[in-house]
Amino acid sequence: MNINAAPGAAARPPGRPREFEMEEALDKAIVVFSERGYHAASISELKGAMGLAAGSLYKAFKDKKAIFLATFDRYKQVRNALLDEEIAMGSDGRAKILRMLNFYAEASQGEMGRRGCLVVGTATELAVSDADAAERVARSHVRSEALLESLIREGQADGSIGPGIDPVPIAKFLLCVIQGMRVLGKTGQDPANAFAMVETAMRLLD
Repeated sequence: MNINAAPGAAARPPGRPREFEMEEALDKAIVVFSERGYHAASISELKGAMGLAAGSLYKAFKDKKAIFLATFDRYKQVRNALLDEEIAMGSDGRAKILRMLNFYAEASQGEMGRRGCLVVGTATELAVSDADAAERVARSHVRSEALLESLIREGQADGSIGPGIDPVPIAKFLLCVIQGMRVLGKTGQDPANAFAMVETAMRLLD
């Protein structure tokens, strides 16, 4: 039964999984948690944004923390897929890193930039006090750092990145650039600033 359907509305088409509706609800929760933070986001706000009745919300989730963790996982699922798609269009290791940095530079602009990154927000608000949140933030950072390191090595193998640089510290530095751009994006920075940071970071790969 579609919990969002009005009386007399058509039933959910056969074969349409409940997970699809839950993903839509979590996508809306991403906006609430990103803009408000974990502690400031109320259950009533989440319920309204997600389009779920209170009974349905608590049937699916034990509490607000469970909603948040599911939202975080959905956020990473969506963003990782978009990033992987963007990187795949790069012609070599260097081009792939440039696409990755520009991906985050774009995300630090406008409404999305002011809304902020759920990973950064979780790291600053919850990671110190909540083990589940800390584990998810750490896992996200490990994935990003490993991806950057692998792309640097790919670029060294194909000749697009200088052979003399050490992939490990450079990957860590680029991760800091990425996260820093998202933090600055919360302040409504000039778009030129983010892309200038990308240009500067790319010089480290010569």
